[in-house]
Amino acid sequence: MSIPREALTCSALLASYNSKQARAEQAERLVFEGIGNKDVYNIAAPFEDDGELVLPGRVEPRDSEHSQVMFFVERDGKWLPRAGAPVFDLQDPFHTRIGGKLIVGGVQIYPHPEKENALMWRTVFYQGSSVNGLKEFFKGPDGMKDLRLVELKDGSIGIFTRPQGKKGGRGKIGFAKVPSLEKLTLQVINDAPLLEGQFTDEEWGGANEAHLLKDGRIGVLGHAACYDPSGDRHYYPMAFVFSPSDLTFTDMELIAVRDRFLPGPSKRPDLQDVVFSGGLIRKEDGTAVLYAGIGDADAQRIVIDDPFAKFE
Repeated sequence: MSIPREALTCSALLASYNSKQARAEQAERLVFEGIGNKDVYNIAAPFEDDGELVLPGRVEPRDSEHSQVMFFVERDGKWLPRAGAPVFDLQDPFHTRIGGKLIVGGVQIYPHPEKENALMWRTVFYQGSSVNGLKEFFKGPDGMKDLRLVELKDGSIGIFTRPQGKKGGRGKIGFAKVPSLEKLTLQVINDAPLLEGQFTDEEWGGANEAHLLKDGRIGVLGHAACYDPSGDRHYYPMAFVFSPSDLTFTDMELIAVRDRFLPGPSKRPDLQDVVFSGGLIRKEDGTAVLYAGIGDADAQRIVIDDPFAKFE
């Protein structure tokens, strides 16, 4: 029987982070061209595809949330849309590999089925041997963002969920497992038990990317978020380690904060302190490069200590 744990608030996580003098260096803004007068933010980490590095990003006008996910390649220090690559009507891209196949996903918005002039959202997944061969294969539950898949050591599939409302409040992380992608269903996702004691009911968070560690545990890159008394949002990149064998997990730790990145624009004044974890490139020297969306209007990367190195 597990001992109930007390959820760590954003303020407690922030105090712990500030006390550590953690590494956060070489902050760099990613420069995008070829997209007109639009912002690129909430990028994923780059990955190799057909012999070159490709970076997915959310492309959007400053005054809208109707975005597209585009794939970019770097040319002379600037990121340009990759010629011939698909463009998806999605938000907040992510990717992984399962069974040797590329899996790419994002958040799809659509008219709310019951509320007039309101939007609903869900996570949509594509798979293929490469970016140009991606085909849609699964839609997550209505109203659920931050749904992530990871191939486990035994070949089964781990699923991080994030229900809201009656089960998850403002948003809590859950986990389930299926033997293969073919067994992925809405019921499995909706029935996934929550990681109890991770977030308070006033705050929320989600998984952004899952890294399989050498011992079979999963390093989870995610975000923890809250409102302040003025109603401004605060999003912090965080990490923890999860064991799919016994469903235990370590305490969250913040891995970066907004003022360690470069100054830049935000979509609205209440979003100035938003850092949305996009992806992590782990290095052999014990550091990692965090790719992040900043203020819902900007894309940056920064070098930090690998949050999972101490677990391997």
